[in-house]
Amino acid sequence: MRPLRLHLENFGSFRAPTSVDFHDVDYFVLVGPTGAGKSTVIDAICFALYGTVPRWGDEKKTGLALAPSATSGKVGLVFESGGRRYGIVRSLVRGGRGTVTTREARLDELDPAVDPALGITELLGAVVRNLAEGEHVTAETQRLTGLEYRYFTQCVILPQGRFADFLHAMPSKRQELLIQLLDAEVFDAVKQRAADEEKQARAAVQAAEGQLASLADADEAAERAAGRRVEELKDLADRVHAQIGALRGLDGRVTELEIALREARGALEALGAVAMPPYVPTLADDLRAAAEEAGRLAGEATRREAEELKAEEELSALGDKAALTLALRAHTEHGRLTSEIATTRTGLDAARADEERARRELDEATARREQAERDLQRTRDQHAAADLARRLEVGEPCPVCRHPVAEPPSHPAPAAFDQAERHVADCRAEEERTRRRHRETETRLLKAEQSLSNLQAQLAVREEQIQAHPDAAELRRTLTAIEEAEHGLRQARQAARAARTAAADAERHQTRLRQEAARALRELDAVRDTLVPLGAPPLDRDDLHAAWTALLTWCHGERGRRRQAADDLERHLDGARRERDAARDALCALLADKGVPVPRPPDPDAIVRAAATACTRAEGDLERVRDQRRRAERLREQIRVHREEAEVAHELALRLRANNFESWLCGEALELLVAAASQTLRELSDGQFELVLDARNTIEVIDYAEGGMRRNVRTLSGGETFQASLALALALSDQVAGLAAGAARSLDSIFLDEGFGTLDPATLDTVATTLERLSAAGDRMVGIVTHVPALAERVPVRYEITRDSAGSHVEKKTT
Repeated sequence: MRPLRLHLENFGSFRAPTSVDFHDVDYFVLVGPTGAGKSTVIDAICFALYGTVPRWGDEKKTGLALAPSATSGKVGLVFESGGRRYGIVRSLVRGGRGTVTTREARLDELDPAVDPALGITELLGAVVRNLAEGEHVTAETQRLTGLEYRYFTQCVILPQGRFADFLHAMPSKRQELLIQLLDAEVFDAVKQRAADEEKQARAAVQAAEGQLASLADADEAAERAAGRRVEELKDLADRVHAQIGALRGLDGRVTELEIALREARGALEALGAVAMPPYVPTLADDLRAAAEEAGRLAGEATRREAEELKAEEELSALGDKAALTLALRAHTEHGRLTSEIATTRTGLDAARADEERARRELDEATARREQAERDLQRTRDQHAAADLARRLEVGEPCPVCRHPVAEPPSHPAPAAFDQAERHVADCRAEEERTRRRHRETETRLLKAEQSLSNLQAQLAVREEQIQAHPDAAELRRTLTAIEEAEHGLRQARQAARAARTAAADAERHQTRLRQEAARALRELDAVRDTLVPLGAPPLDRDDLHAAWTALLTWCHGERGRRRQAADDLERHLDGARRERDAARDALCALLADKGVPVPRPPDPDAIVRAAATACTRAEGDLERVRDQRRRAERLREQIRVHREEAEVAHELALRLRANNFESWLCGEALELLVAAASQTLRELSDGQFELVLDARNTIEVIDYAEGGMRRNVRTLSGGETFQASLALALALSDQVAGLAAGAARSLDSIFLDEGFGTLDPATLDTVATTLERLSAAGDRMVGIVTHVPALAERVPVRYEITRDSAGSHVEKKTT
């Protein structure tokens, strides 16, 4: 997992929408004052992926994600994993009782061709497909990263106070992490697959034996009976083929007569449907009148447009009406504002006096309340002392001084306690009333000051506006001239618009008449084209009315001649149909005699197909019997093969069922990780420490400063524990891709949150060099959070985190 861009909105201390760009960064540091929000950036990455943060201490807790004063928030992350780009968004909402919940969660695969330097909106908008929503997002994230949340915070994000989790983990917990990182689950999958293969193979044997039992009737006698039926139906097909030619000829004759009759009736219908359009007789006169009117109105429109242009030029020469109006209004407002400022200053002085008087009254009321509370306490003490004195007995120890009581003390009657309490309550109520009056006077004073400031600002604006036009009378005369010119322009525009509308209407009317003439001519051509095969005469296209009249006259005469020919065709068709039906009935009787179903309808092709289909079906039955006999032989061979496969799968499952196989695999991987971590730890500790494994795969440390003594890693100091944890984290990040059994996990990022403050300068330099070398390879991102200036100055990219009353802010800087 390698982040490209992070978006925070009302998350933790980041209230305003904030975007953090990582796309061109391999090594960065988050710096800033304590509490500024550095760790919150790392928390946001973890929350976007898994919906929780290690620092919260509870994987189900989300209340700390939302800024305290916010009702909703959002975290978005665009990241790459396994060579693909993904986008994840989680939205938060605070309910009516203050409970924070995740309102929406969505995980999408994104288009990797989009420039990663673009904003979060463009990147998240390039969706290729949706992968998960709601509660399924975290599970899908675990599949993409290859890590559960608890292991992600040990291998990728090392939060504050959690650096040593992997170092101090129990061997069983450490083995669970290695199983995930190494894809060791694949061997369990192989074992389960072997058991499934055995079960499937034995089921296949049982199924094949059942199929073999169902083929008991596929014997030699059945094959001979099927052969005789094939020969009988082949003879039938030959006889049908010999007689079908005559039936086809009769069918063809009937079809020809039917076509001829349909054509004759169609010609009669076409001739009777010809009719002249009703608008054709008057269309020519209408066209001439429309052309004359269109020309006249076009000239009128041109004249009116020239008058409109002249009016526009006259108005433009008088100046900008808006600027002149604004200047005249400024003259009027200047006097009003001057008067209001004087009145406001008087009110401001009165408000200040009221505020000072209210403040003095509040101080006096507070003093009276404090004195009343002191008097109440004295009265309470007097009542307690008098009550204690009444219960003292001579010779018994005093509960206060523990000496024997020689003589009970006498106390005068104390003051009334209820009266003192009421006095305190009255003083408190009076103090609250004076405090409210003081707040009211403060509010009035603030409003008066704000009002004076606004009036002075408005006066300054008006003075600037009237500088360019100091003569108010001249402004009024110019504005009057502009209004008269505007009135004239409006009238000219209305006249020009009306003239253009009339000219356009006339042009459209002329065009419509031309289109009607063209349509009438096209209709004439279309009608004649349909009648050309019937012998329609040529027409004079210059005179539309005369052409339609000539065509109608010809249609009337041609229709009478063709009606007699259609009656003769109908008589010939009836005789041909009777002869064809007799020949077809003879062939159908031949099919029925051999047990072949007669087709419906029984046309020549259907009769031939019926005979051929019956023959083909018989041949298929013969081949099916032969195929069943061959299939029985194949089933016997399959039973033998499946039995062998079941035995092999059974043996493989037994081999992988050994209890120590998984432990052995993880032990080998852990040895490689510890060896790689030891090399880094020797560099970090200047050769003092080295990590080793004991017989139970517990991680121990060899301290060469103590003569090579082996120690439990929990005996290391805070700084030493940080060095060992960092060495293991770097080894995990560097070695896991080469150790994975299946689809290799690739830890493309590592984030270290603090811990550097416990290191001495020499070790800090070694840590910095190690991190620089890790990031220089370019195959993973390294991010750190630190308050140590010496380390931060060596990192090429810094994200400076600051915080003010509006929340946290981030600024990216490069060196």
